Amino acid sequence: MKFTEKDIEQIENKSLTLAKVQSQLRIFESGLPFVNLNSAATIGHGVARCSDSKKMQYIDYFDAKRNGVSIAKFVPASGAATRMFKSLFRFIEEYMPEEETINSFINRYKDADLSLFFVGIEKFPFYQRVLLQLKEFHPEYAALSNDKQKLLFAKTMLDEDKMNYGFYPKGLLPFHKYKNHLSTAFEEHLFEAALYASTKNIALLHFTISERYKDVFDEEFKRIQNIVEHKTNTKFEISFSYQKESTDTIAVSPTNEPFREDNGELTFRPSGHGALLENLNQLNADVIFIKNIDNVVVYKYEKEVAEYKKMLAGMMLEIQDQVFEYLNLLENKVVSEEDIQTIAEFLVDKLHVVISNEFEKYSTKYQIDYLFDKLNRPIRICGMVKNEGEPGGGPFWVKGENGEISLQIIESAQIDLESKSQKEILKNATHFNPVDLICGIKNFKGEVFDLQKFVNHKTAFITMKTKSGKDLKALELPGLWNGSMAGWNTIFVEVPLVTFNPVKTVTDLLKPTHQIK
Repeated sequence: MKFTEKDIEQIENKSLTLAKVQSQLRIFESGLPFVNLNSAATIGHGVARCSDSKKMQYIDYFDAKRNGVSIAKFVPASGAATRMFKSLFRFIEEYMPEEETINSFINRYKDADLSLFFVGIEKFPFYQRVLLQLKEFHPEYAALSNDKQKLLFAKTMLDEDKMNYGFYPKGLLPFHKYKNHLSTAFEEHLFEAALYASTKNIALLHFTISERYKDVFDEEFKRIQNIVEHKTNTKFEISFSYQKESTDTIAVSPTNEPFREDNGELTFRPSGHGALLENLNQLNADVIFIKNIDNVVVYKYEKEVAEYKKMLAGMMLEIQDQVFEYLNLLENKVVSEEDIQTIAEFLVDKLHVVISNEFEKYSTKYQIDYLFDKLNRPIRICGMVKNEGEPGGGPFWVKGENGEISLQIIESAQIDLESKSQKEILKNATHFNPVDLICGIKNFKGEVFDLQKFVNHKTAFITMKTKSGKDLKALELPGLWNGSMAGWNTIFVEVPLVTFNPVKTVTDLLKPTHQIK
């Protein structure tokens, strides 16, 4: 594929290189391989379950260590709320109040979500706020039919020239209604962080956001800072970063030709949350909690959620302490045969590493090098909830191209659903990944790993999209907690469903964990 000088200038202006873009085009041409599932990770087979006493032991371990380590909370928060209101956008666009009732519209589309929205409308945290605006825009509101009132409510909430909720950052929408104020997801993350992600009453939070909303996030923090700091006796240090343009990927037509805008320019698209690996790699903390912006709860559930975060963090620190001890031994080469056996058993029992069948035939020097390589990696403890039919990734044992079997978080898009055996393994999955990670990104010398060295680049995604009514193919980088962490040491631990409360559609705000009463 030959690019014009104008194309090359556009590529370089995004801090991309021609070689990188050509490499992306080759991926579209050749396609990407599906993963090779070996089996589902289940309780006792890759997923740990902690007893109450073990849970308390890990919490105590974390509490004893927390003031001696640096802690940060990393929150991907760049998404707009558009998909939350998908059902309402269609309603606004297609509903004709002169021709049918809302009930008949709901029945025609079998739209249970829209039905639930109107049934529970007064329970939404933003109800009174939208109603106030609605009456300002439409003084005749009270005289209108019930159906027309509902249509105007939706339009006031979502229209660009009104409240524009659909294009607002999800983290800054009103999520919860307390007695005296409305709380955003951003605010709830601060309250939660004070419980488990603070050291010496200081909590560091890092949000990845869209650059255009930086000022709005700053304003929200200024609005709530004094209240939250006073209530939690915690000082918050908030930082932001943006998904870099240099991580964008070129889009192509269904025949793999570069997709162009009407003005002839190349089309580039953000490459998914895998692009945030660079943002994560900029942090310098001993313990990093990762949690999505929309996964929050009202205050009465926060302590229970925090307990499980502390449990996972305690487990991470305890295992990491042992890893560092072994790495120091291995680096100094002062290990006996018994030590080698003990370290190998630790890898298998605690880190779920599948040791090579040839290991016992290796020379002592090579055994030491092998164990050192397996231990000297970033570590992540991943909370897993029982599968309740939510869309998204899950824990699996995966066989790599080199024949090695390892624990991975896999999305259904990575699985060959035409394969009967692979589909059967997927069907046997018992747990789901709620993006509940505690990460250790430093080595035993206190240096931050280069996280790019642990990425499996062949686990990228090709997805179908549309633009201006035309089909295109988009390339997403290996997901942040999927292929981007493929080479990490991984431990899966069962956590209860209360720790997973995402707001994917607006009606999720009606669930008990998002309601005060």
